[in-house]
Amino acid sequence: MHAPRVLTTALVLSLFAGPGLAQPAAAFAEPTRVAPASAVAMKSSFAPVVRRTAPAVVNISAKRVVRQQVDPFWQMFGLGVPQERMAQSLGSGVIVRSDGIVVTNNHVVENGQEITVALNDRREFPAKILLADPRTDLAILKIDLPAGERLPVLAMDDSGDTQVGDLVLAIGDPFGVGQTVTNGIVSALNRITDPSGEGGSAYIQTDAAINPGNSGGALVDMDGDLIGVNSFILSRSGTSSGVGFAIPAAVVRRVVETAVGGGRSVVRPWLGARTQSVTPEMARSLGLAIPQGAVVADLYPNGPAARAGLKQGDVVLQADGRAVADAADLNYAIRNHRPGESIQLSVRRAGGQDQTLALRAEPAPATPAREERTIAGRNPFAGAVVVNLSPAVAEEMGMDPLIGGGVLITNVGAGAARNVGLKRGDIVREVNGVKIGSVRDLTAATAAEVRAWRVTIQRDGRQVTATFAG
Repeated sequence: MHAPRVLTTALVLSLFAGPGLAQPAAAFAEPTRVAPASAVAMKSSFAPVVRRTAPAVVNISAKRVVRQQVDPFWQMFGLGVPQERMAQSLGSGVIVRSDGIVVTNNHVVENGQEITVALNDRREFPAKILLADPRTDLAILKIDLPAGERLPVLAMDDSGDTQVGDLVLAIGDPFGVGQTVTNGIVSALNRITDPSGEGGSAYIQTDAAINPGNSGGALVDMDGDLIGVNSFILSRSGTSSGVGFAIPAAVVRRVVETAVGGGRSVVRPWLGARTQSVTPEMARSLGLAIPQGAVVADLYPNGPAARAGLKQGDVVLQADGRAVADAADLNYAIRNHRPGESIQLSVRRAGGQDQTLALRAEPAPATPAREERTIAGRNPFAGAVVVNLSPAVAEEMGMDPLIGGGVLITNVGAGAARNVGLKRGDIVREVNGVKIGSVRDLTAATAAEVRAWRVTIQRDGRQVTATFAG
């Protein structure tokens, strides 16, 4: 079993989910809202819910080739050859369409070369990845079924009426022991573990026991509907400590719809503004009873926020009638819409008056064009992959989309770039006194033969200048 992945103290639970097109005939199942026959009956057993939901939860295994290094001591003497071995990761998944569409975590199948889905009835099928979305940690798989067969599915309940305290079941394959069901409650909603809000999810927190192997499994309510896909836990021991997180069904549905529609990536709308969370001091100065909301600090020219009428100093208090806790919460609310939809924002103006504005959801512009290139030659950037920096590229990289133009380093391979310490996310500003505004500028600047290179980059909001020998 693959070792569990830890985020900060967050342990990502399982371990491995490529493209193809689903059959258009199958449709999503509709969620059911049927109250239990009696509270006493429900408290005495979860068996009726388990019988209905367990057949749609599957086991997933992914194999990949791992290059195993030998002891560096022997390498100094030219002894020992790196060996290749087959590693396997185990996780869980959920069938969401009867034609064989399965949802799991991206980290379960990432880099997997052979992916197998084992159904509840023990049949196994090879699977291909339709879409992998690292930002939400979701992957959509497709298995090919015998003609005319339809699989049991879980209906996705993205109505938003899940409440803290609701009873839930977590179904998956922890530690590879086989399908296991644990119960608990919804401990919290809209948990955003990434302060920037770039991750794309506001998680459901639960105390239902989740352990390595549960990743990609189902979090279901007492109606037997899928309300979330289990993703990771917070733990110091590596096992469940009662703080687990699931990706909400609303996010899952967006990614599934993109995948079955043939999309290669999830298009996320952006606000077109830089915001900051309301602090207690801000709340007092703005006349707010409690410190909540997002203050507009800057606007992208002619972006969605500017066209909607937002201005610097405005405080966004609600999005589509739901209170905005902070800047990350607002970003999540915008990203969870489909392009073209209208979002109603409740805004407190600098003068104290309240106003409702309609913002049209649209993706960040990819201007200038990406123009990706790997730099070659005798220069400090050799081996670096660079692109023109646009709001779309910044969004993709999880950066501030209002950071401005320039040339962004997206990857650093073997070569001079790695040796001199360049990193993914660096922005190239100047080379030997020449301002760099595009990939073409950088290519031209690095083509010269010089005795020394004076390079200015921007990293983590600071500009750094260094000189290298030619």
